[in-house]
Amino acid sequence: DTVPKPLLKIGDKAIIDYNVDRLRMFGIDDYWISLRYLGKQIESHFEKDKGRNIHVNFVWETKPLGTIGAARGITNFRHDYVLISNSDILTNLDYEDFFLDFVKKEADMSVVTIPYQVNIPYAVMETSNNHVISFKEKPTYTYYSNGGIYLVKREILEKIPKDSFFNSTDLMELILAEGKKLISYPMREYWLDIGKHEDFNQAQHDVKHIKF
Repeated sequence: DTVPKPLLKIGDKAIIDYNVDRLRMFGIDDYWISLRYLGKQIESHFEKDKGRNIHVNFVWETKPLGTIGAARGITNFRHDYVLISNSDILTNLDYEDFFLDFVKKEADMSVVTIPYQVNIPYAVMETSNNHVISFKEKPTYTYYSNGGIYLVKREILEKIPKDSFFNSTDLMELILAEGKKLISYPMREYWLDIGKHEDFNQAQHDVKHIKF
């Protein structure tokens, strides 16, 4: 109730500091942080910390703008590619490989995806008009979910409507509708969305054993 989630501590460091320090390892030095709920605390947190030699800007939301709507309010990005991430994710993603994959595949937008395996304990049958065509005995299916980390060409952000609620999924649907290239980058490293109390407790355990 009194601390914004990105400033909650995992071990002895705030969640958002794990993200910023990880990005610094890959040479990223220009940051924009969208703020609203208890945002003054986050702003003060970075204003007090001048030792990381990074350039931090803030964009304030006067109303909820969704998971990517605030990016439309930024007009002076320094680079041609923009990395966008939720601030409550704990990960040791290889950002260099993520970027090189994006460039190699000439994508307009890349999404980090999280593989989830679903084990079916019974035989699954494919049917047509009540006839069994084939079946698989206790199959395992792999699905990929949105990991909340995106890489986009800067001009793609101009498609976001100004001062409107707009989610990253809305942008993905728009890109697909226009026939542009949206790709998936399957996550191979550690990733945890700290969205629930049990996730927060899991992060406290994991940080003792995983290098971030």
